[in-house]
Amino acid sequence: MGHPHLDVRRAVRAALADLEDGATVLVACSGGADSLSLAAATAWVADRSRGGLRAGAVCVDHGLQAGSAARARSTAAALCGLGLDPVVTVHVDASRGPDGPEGNARSARYAALTAAATRAGAAAVLLGHTLDDQAETVLLGLARGSGPRSLSGMAERSGLLRRPLLGLRRDVVRAALPAGLTPWDDPHNEDAAYARARVRHRVLPVLEAELGPGVAEALARTAGLARADADALDAAAADALARLDPAGDRRHRGQTPPGPGGTQPYGWAPTAPGADADSGDAAERARAETGDAAERARAETGDAAERARAETATGLDVLELAALSRAIRWRVLRQAAIASGSPPTDLTAAHIAAVDALVTAWRGQAGIDLPGGLRATRRDGVLRFTTPR
Repeated sequence: MGHPHLDVRRAVRAALADLEDGATVLVACSGGADSLSLAAATAWVADRSRGGLRAGAVCVDHGLQAGSAARARSTAAALCGLGLDPVVTVHVDASRGPDGPEGNARSARYAALTAAATRAGAAAVLLGHTLDDQAETVLLGLARGSGPRSLSGMAERSGLLRRPLLGLRRDVVRAALPAGLTPWDDPHNEDAAYARARVRHRVLPVLEAELGPGVAEALARTAGLARADADALDAAAADALARLDPAGDRRHRGQTPPGPGGTQPYGWAPTAPGADADSGDAAERARAETGDAAERARAETGDAAERARAETATGLDVLELAALSRAIRWRVLRQAAIASGSPPTDLTAAHIAAVDALVTAWRGQAGIDLPGGLRATRRDGVLRFTTPR
C-alpha cells in the first residue's frame, strides 16, 4: 500500500501550497475515518509549515441521529488533542427542506461551513472526500441522466471548499489514521435506504467483480475529463449569453426587483426603451399641479403599467438562440433562468428542454413555469424570463 501517512500529508500540503503565510484553514470533520485522517494530516502539515499556517476544524451536528450532539463534542475534543485551533461545533436543523434528508443535510452543512469560515477568517475549508466518493458521485450522476456537469463529480476546489483527498483511495486515507484516534462509523453509510450506500456496497463491488479492478479510478478520471469539458462549454455559453443580452448587467437602476431573492429576471428593465425619466417626472408634476384627479389616478397606475411594458421590452432573440449548438443553447437557457432567479438545484433538464421547445419547436404554445416563480415565454420572436406579477 506504500506509505499512507506520506500520501495523505503530501496531498494536504499540495492543496494548501498557494495560501499566504499565516493563513487559517478549517477541516470539516464528522468524526468518520476519512475526515479524522484528513484532520490529523492537516495538523501535521500546519505544525511544520514555514509560513505559520493555522489549522482548525468544524464539527457539524445535523441532529438526525440520537446522541449526535454528544458525538460532535467528543470529536471536537479529539481534534483539540491533535493541536487544531480553533475547533468549532455547529448544530444545524437538517430535518426540514425540499431536498430530502441527504440533500437537506448537505445544504445545511455547507452553509454552516461557510459561516464558520467567515467567522474564523479562514482562507479554505478542507473536505475529506476520497477517490471512492468521487466514483460513487459519478455513478449517481449517470443514473440521474443529468449530463456532463453531473458526471463531472465533485470539484477539487469550489470557492472556499477544497478536497485534497480526491486522488486517494479510501483504504489509503483510512490507513493513515493515527493510532489512538477512534473514528465513528455513520450507520447511514450502511443503510440501503440511501442511494449512495447502495452504490458503495452493491453497485461498485459488482462492477469491480465483473469488469475487473480499476473501475473507481476510471470513474474518477471520467469526472476530471467531464469537468474540463463542462467548464469549457459553460464558459462558451456565458459568452453567448453576454452577446445575446449585452445590456443584462445594466438593468439594475435601483428599482425593487421582482425576482425572488432580489434577482432581476432577464428581459426586465425599470423603464421602457426610449422613456425619458426626467421629462416624465416634469410632466407628472405638471399634471399634479392641475389638480386633475383622473390624471392623478392614471399616474398612480402608470408605474405598474410601465413596469409591465418593460418586462416585455427586451429579451433573448430566438433566431440567434436557434443558431447556437444545442450544447451551448441549453446552457444559455439554464444560465439565463438562474440569473433571473430560478434556484439551480431545482432547475432540471426537463425544465430546460421545455424552454428550448419555445425556441426550436415553436407552435404558439404557452409559457413554461420554472422553479422560483419564474416563467419563460416567447413573444414577437423574443424569449423572456419574467416573474409574473
